[in-house]
Amino acid sequence: MRVDVGPGRATLEDVQRAWLPLVEQSDQIADSITLTLLERDAAVYDQVGPDLRADVRESTRVHIRRGLEVLTGRRPAGGSSAAQVWRETGRRRAQQGVPLELVLNAYTVGARMLWEALVAHSQRKDGRGDEPVLLLAARIVWSNLDVQTAVLISAYRRESARLTRVDLQRQQSVLDALVEGRGADPEYAAEVRDALGIDPDAPVGCLVALLDGEVDAGLEPSEDRLERLGLTVRWHVRGGTYFGLVAASSPGATGATVSPLAEDLLVDVVGPQVRARVGVCVAPDGVAGFAAAYQLATRAAETMGRGTTGAVAVSQRLPEVLLAGSPQVAPLLLRETLGPLLAQPEAQSRTLLDTLAALLRHDGSPTHAAEELYCHRNTVIYRLKQIEELTGRSLASPRDKLLLELALMARDR
Repeated sequence: MRVDVGPGRATLEDVQRAWLPLVEQSDQIADSITLTLLERDAAVYDQVGPDLRADVRESTRVHIRRGLEVLTGRRPAGGSSAAQVWRETGRRRAQQGVPLELVLNAYTVGARMLWEALVAHSQRKDGRGDEPVLLLAARIVWSNLDVQTAVLISAYRRESARLTRVDLQRQQSVLDALVEGRGADPEYAAEVRDALGIDPDAPVGCLVALLDGEVDAGLEPSEDRLERLGLTVRWHVRGGTYFGLVAASSPGATGATVSPLAEDLLVDVVGPQVRARVGVCVAPDGVAGFAAAYQLATRAAETMGRGTTGAVAVSQRLPEVLLAGSPQVAPLLLRETLGPLLAQPEAQSRTLLDTLAALLRHDGSPTHAAEELYCHRNTVIYRLKQIEELTGRSLASPRDKLLLELALMARDR
């Protein structure tokens, strides 16, 4: 190979001979490159750990040795052995969590410093250096760099994608285990901390979304709002139920001040935009209580009528949740309280039930119930007497009043 660079010409053989004296200095050149990298990006390398520093030093030595073997013609450019080194480096840096940009910058710095070492050695002969040879050497170095980085990028991205899948599967496995009650096992706390990045003893929230056939529950905007509050949510699907674990972000993960985890906060964040029935429950004792929070949030969501959307906290639906948790009680409650009203002709039954609901909403006041029903107060009093005679219950009795309210809830479920 010959290249025309102006006043002189250089061949590939000239360049290969020029690199030969540097072979014996390969480790010294590599260590200079390593020192430059570790000083320039000290914060990143320190964060990953001391093992990475040692790995970078050894990896740089291998790269420079192989690189000089190629540049001197002892090894073919782009050979399988060299490519394997680049692929392995890409995979390992992805596993170590080193940003791809940092890895590519390291390759660029290495190529530049290797060429600068050639220039320095060439100038020691006559103070000038062989410009045609140096120019051709630079072209070859940068051309080789393009091949190296292309191989590395491909390997890095494949490994990153694989690690992401593994992390997601691990997170989903942990979420399944928490729903099954393993959060109460102290020995499982380390797995929760590693997989989800949360403090197992800190409060966590549970969101359960019943999609009712919807493909998209519209929960993504809620994730953004939670993140701004210093909270993260990890979603999973179990048995057709879409649920998420909400926890405080790791320190430093966001610039937001972490908000106290409370049911009303989660309802306010999720409710306005969601296109599903969402139940919300907070476990103040951490992941140990997540299984119970999941069950309660599911029941809270189920208390909402099909076709409705929004979010409700279990603390706002305790009576309904109690009924939902005891399916055998609801029919008995209806039979023993509203049974006689339901047995009346349809029009009369509907009138009496509507009147009872209005009276209960207004704490038994016939006057306020009449205003809601657009009828005379005496009409409401007459219907109240009918209701009490048919049911054997009195709105003046706190116990009977509670039973009638629960019965109406059970009927509307």
